[in-house]
Amino acid sequence: MRNEILFRDSYILIELNHAEGWIYVNWRGYVNYDTVTSGCEKVLECMQASQCYKILNDNSNVEGPWSAASKFVGSDWIPRMRSAGMECFAWVYSPSTFSRLSMDKALKNTPEIHIEYIRTFGDVEHAMDWLRTC
Repeated sequence: MRNEILFRDSYILIELNHAEGWIYVNWRGYVNYDTVTSGCEKVLECMQASQCYKILNDNSNVEGPWSAASKFVGSDWIPRMRSAGMECFAWVYSPSTFSRLSMDKALKNTPEIHIEYIRTFGDVEHAMDWLRTC
């Protein structure tokens, strides 16, 4: 069974993986405040519309920093995702040092109450293993 494409743009692909029961978010290339905030809103919309509350957020194809959006991601978007029902959030690091630093900054901005629903990974395979047990 193929994944169902929920949204696609040059910087993001959001798919529903019916077989595994999660949403796969593939961020791509250089992203900035506008693309990150827009993409995050799309992920939230897709999660609510599909009623699928496990997220595989893959940054392994992201290049460069996106720290301008880190505060938004951590202090605004993640709490809203959790309030909307998010159960598990597997977040895969980019090989880009600057992207990794942006992700770490977003996590530092995330309220402690929501951190328990998030796990970070160096590769997609380990992230999928964790989501299967979540």
